[in-house]
Amino acid sequence: MGRSRNNRRGPAAEAVVEAVDGGLAQLVPDPDRARAWTLLIDGAPQSHVDLDDPAYLSFEYQRRLGHVIDLAAPPGKPVQAVHLGGGAFTLARYVAATRPRSTQQVVERDAALVQLVRRALPLDPGARIRVRSVDAREGLAKVPDGWADLIVADVFSGARTPAHLTSTEFLDEVRRALKPSGVYAANVADGPPLAHLRGQIATAAARFPEVALIADPAVLRGRRFGNAVLAASALPLPLAELTRRAACDPHPARVEHGRQLTDFTGGAAPVTDEAAVASPAPPPSVFD
Repeated sequence: MGRSRNNRRGPAAEAVVEAVDGGLAQLVPDPDRARAWTLLIDGAPQSHVDLDDPAYLSFEYQRRLGHVIDLAAPPGKPVQAVHLGGGAFTLARYVAATRPRSTQQVVERDAALVQLVRRALPLDPGARIRVRSVDAREGLAKVPDGWADLIVADVFSGARTPAHLTSTEFLDEVRRALKPSGVYAANVADGPPLAHLRGQIATAAARFPEVALIADPAVLRGRRFGNAVLAASALPLPLAELTRRAACDPHPARVEHGRQLTDFTGGAAPVTDEAAVASPAPPPSVFD
């Protein structure tokens, strides 16, 4: 079990491997970036962090969440953000780097993972980031009414989103915690026949008047398992710029909204707490 003694590593750095509450965590050094690491839990990639450049987002779904974050407020303007699911705090670091003086709360129930990340990949002490080691919905319930400009949900347990974070009742809590102008963004993972994704779109549309989906066309066509980013707000979303940024990404994505998104949803019903189930487990080939 190799362990890096600090976050300044040389070319022969070893992976950090530790048991955490959610499984076996690995921090693997990025061979192409001097102080960058990938976090895996039980072999599933969770986060990538570059300590020298926290505005760098390696994973395609995190770049798409980054586009939503960039457009949630004028460039550089500080925001109040809640991150449900912490991982290696990639998106909280991104907000801190691109929107200095932002105030953020990270809710990550895996306390052992939080301790590992804080030790091996320390946060900038000047960043206003508070981390709570509680369940995501429990942590969200403690956010004051109308506090957040931005709420990002990226919660996985055993590579699946827990059922209680997929329902209209959960989104009622999101709406309560958001400012009237606030934006909600969620990472949704699914594969053919996309029943989970369609249900999540219907659930968001039942609670937000404005909804958009950012995804790889192959995922939308049900050709492979992958991640889609759901964005929702009470106010119109910046669709033209979101579309442009998604199309210009190294892994181009489509933005669906309006009638096209309704048609894609195919009459799926909103998910309630009573009927909610966890998102489907990805096939083993996804991580090959």
